[in-house]
Amino acid sequence: MSPPGAATACRLACRGWPGGGVCGGPGTWHGGRVGTVERALAYGGGRLDRAGPLRTDSTRLHALFAESTTVVLPMWRDRCLVDGHGPVRLSAERAALVRSAASDTVFLGLDADVAVFAADLSALPERSAVEMAGAVRSVDVRGLVGRLEPGDAAVQAYARGLLHWHRQQRFCGTCGAAAVADGGGHLRTCTSGECGRLLFPRIEPAVIVLVEAPGRPGRCLLARHAGAAEDAYSTLAGFVEVGESLEDAVRREMAEEAGVTVTDVTYQGSQAWPFPAGLMVGFRATATSDEVRVDGEELLEARWFTRAELRDRVASGRPLGRVDAIDHRLLADWLSAEA
Repeated sequence: MSPPGAATACRLACRGWPGGGVCGGPGTWHGGRVGTVERALAYGGGRLDRAGPLRTDSTRLHALFAESTTVVLPMWRDRCLVDGHGPVRLSAERAALVRSAASDTVFLGLDADVAVFAADLSALPERSAVEMAGAVRSVDVRGLVGRLEPGDAAVQAYARGLLHWHRQQRFCGTCGAAAVADGGGHLRTCTSGECGRLLFPRIEPAVIVLVEAPGRPGRCLLARHAGAAEDAYSTLAGFVEVGESLEDAVRREMAEEAGVTVTDVTYQGSQAWPFPAGLMVGFRATATSDEVRVDGEELLEARWFTRAELRDRVASGRPLGRVDAIDHRLLADWLSAEA
């Protein structure tokens, strides 16, 4: 899992990568419910209509800015600004004040007929940003999961990811000229007349896999990553490389990190993970043998767990990873199946 420039698995936690996750409950999308098969995870199932055609209508976007009902979600260096009830949602004069001070403002979409924007106050000192927004402090959106409705968490994460990209994409990577926001904040355009390249937000896909042992009793493979605490195990994950399908990435990662050959690679679901720009794609796979040979770099150890052993770990207070990420869902589904 070592594409040039990408963090390796042993540093995934440092980048905010999930160690585990859980279903975020049913969410909505353009007014429709997420079905029982397509279950929403945290940071997915947002209720906003992203209203793509509006992004290129600068006249309409300018008019929406001026409407008193328009909502602005302020952010500060990837953190939500919150009051005693949760992330602040500004309108009217307070929203106008924040927009005037923001380094970037992006159009997120429509909540029913109400336009929703996100504004980046990162150029201000934290206390100034908090006070301007009428908030009391700044909080990482991941610290709010469980206290927010899934759709609200999805919107906050969406705002975080898009504003983070703008701060990292000030210049064109081809010619080095300044790049300016366009398309309602969903692209940046190189200002060089000779280049004029259009720059779009990057998505970094990664696979996360629950590997089952062949035969009975049912066992799954969990590993301890470099830098993880003693007895801290999670499923295996890794970035997708150029020229590689998702299924190819599963087979390569399992072989590279754990020395395991897998078959029956089956898609289980995906999760937006904008910390800063991930897309986690969950799979199950079956090992051809129970032999394991960890690489000693990204993985320090790996072992097979029965369902009874995992249930005992949960009962003793050791969670199945982060409650907001997909591998908790993978493990919970596996535990609920017959042994």
